[in-house]
Amino acid sequence: MERATSNLEATAQRIRASFAAEDAAREKALRMGREVIRHSANAIRAIHRSEFDSARESLASARQLVDEAKASVEDHLEMKHAGFIHDAQKEYAEGSITLALVLNQPLPTPEELGVAYPAYLHGLAEAVGEMRRHLLDILRKNDTDGCEELLSYMDDIYGVLVTMDFPDALTFGLRRATDVLRSILEKTRGDLTIAMRQKDLEQKLDRLKA
Repeated sequence: MERATSNLEATAQRIRASFAAEDAAREKALRMGREVIRHSANAIRAIHRSEFDSARESLASARQLVDEAKASVEDHLEMKHAGFIHDAQKEYAEGSITLALVLNQPLPTPEELGVAYPAYLHGLAEAVGEMRRHLLDILRKNDTDGCEELLSYMDDIYGVLVTMDFPDALTFGLRRATDVLRSILEKTRGDLTIAMRQKDLEQKLDRLKA
C-alpha cells in the first residue's frame, strides 16, 4: 500500500521552486527600486540647480529601471503592488512631474510614465513640496516673478487630490499625503503674500526717494 506521504516531497519541491523564483524576483526588483529612487533624487537635485539636461538623463535611467522592475515581477501578481514597487514609481513620478512644473510643460500622465495610479498621485503630492522649495528659492533672490503661477499649480494639484476620497487600501494612504500638502500650501501662500507685500513696499519707498 502506498504511503499517505509518498507525494509530499514532490509537492515540497514545487513549493520550494516557486518560493525561490519569487524570492529572486523580489530581490531583483528591490535592487532596481533602490536605483530608481537614487536616480530620481539626483534628478530633483539637478532640477533645483537648473541642470535640466542632467535631470532628464537621470529620469531616463530611472524609467528604464521602472520598466525592468515591473517586468521582473510580472509573473508574481502579489508583488506587482508591493510597497517597494510603489515607492520606486512614486519617486520617479515625483521627479518627472517636478521637472514639468518647473519648466511650465504639460504634466506627464501615469500612462506615459508607466506607473500605477496610486504612485502617480503620491508623486503629484510630493512634487508640491518640491515646488515650495523652488518657489522659496525664487523669493530668496528677491524676485516674485512666476511665483503666483507656481502657487496656482500647487493649488490645482491639491484640488484634484482632495477629490480622491477612496479607501487607503486603494490609494496607499493618499489622504494623509493630501493633509500634509494642504499645510504646505498654507505656509507657501503666507510666505508669498509677505514677500509680495514687502516688495510692493520697497517699490513705493523707491518711488518716494526718486
